[in-house]
Amino acid sequence: MANIKLGEVRYNAQIGAFEARVDVDRDGTTYRYPCQVAGPVDMDAGHVRASLTRHAMRMSDTGASLWSHL
Repeated sequence: MANIKLGEVRYNAQIGAFEARVDVDRDGTTYRYPCQVAGPVDMDAGHVRASLTRHAMRMSDTGASLWSHL
């Protein structure tokens, strides 16, 4: 199971989306993903965080060629 940590979540009003850096730690190796989720500025914070996490997990499961390794 991966350990997931969200960076600071910011709202980008120009594109209407929340953005955050999401770190996924798998077996002691951290992979970092830039994630975003579209929605209104008053979107539920829990929903935003869950959506950003799902975005990172989808990116993490796409294969080693797209990983950013730290």
